[in-house]
Amino acid sequence: MSDLVLTLDDGPVRLLTMNRPEARNALNTELMRALAGALVDADEDGDVHVVVLTGADPAFCAGLDLRELGSTGDNLTGVSGGAPSNPFSALWKMGTPVIGAVNGPAVTGGLEIALNCDFLVASERASFGDTHARVGALPGGGMTPLLPQAVGLRRAKEMSLTGNFVGADEALRLGLVNHVVAHEDLLPTALSLAHDAAGNDQDAVRRLRRNYDLAAGMTVADAWKLERDEFAAWVVRPDEVEARRQAIVERGRGQTG
Repeated sequence: MSDLVLTLDDGPVRLLTMNRPEARNALNTELMRALAGALVDADEDGDVHVVVLTGADPAFCAGLDLRELGSTGDNLTGVSGGAPSNPFSALWKMGTPVIGAVNGPAVTGGLEIALNCDFLVASERASFGDTHARVGALPGGGMTPLLPQAVGLRRAKEMSLTGNFVGADEALRLGLVNHVVAHEDLLPTALSLAHDAAGNDQDAVRRLRRNYDLAAGMTVADAWKLERDEFAAWVVRPDEVEARRQAIVERGRGQTG
């Protein structure tokens, strides 16, 4: 595995770290290939139940590397192409849940990387911005469908048309991130949530994840039908429910008091 993406396994959770800190983890061709490959490898590894994706400080990801974009433009292939060069496509196609741990600025393509995660935990140092219009480019990594899902259409338009950034607390208020924590608590919090998901029935986790993504593009009526069809086809295994029952009760009591 390239040292551009660091890999650490914590039981069934895999931590992936974009590792070009000197360039604020900007997406050059090499990092895009390394990240796409690391995501595909994690998704194909049956021992990995959840992925946590972060960046090496001080940034999460500064987007496409503008030096390469302004010279050869080769990193555009990583946006328009398929595997193994396109991390946006790799994220979208994954069956394995991905939690984004946003440790600093997530800008343009970096914001799209974050948006393609299932949900986000942010450091107090995180910020989010879409500068496509400032650069004179259009998004190709999911900005226009995914940002409005997170913050609403009008606020998404404001972010993209102005290029202005929002900080961590504002991102929490808007619903862009799920949690904001002290910087030193970022990875422990994200990994804890990852283990919560990894400890559940993995067939159910992956089916729920897929159904949420499918339902997001449907009418309410069609989404209801999808859920009813999935419910009718799902086989509940009483022996497995019984085996999990005590742990479910104890975990619920621990969270509700």
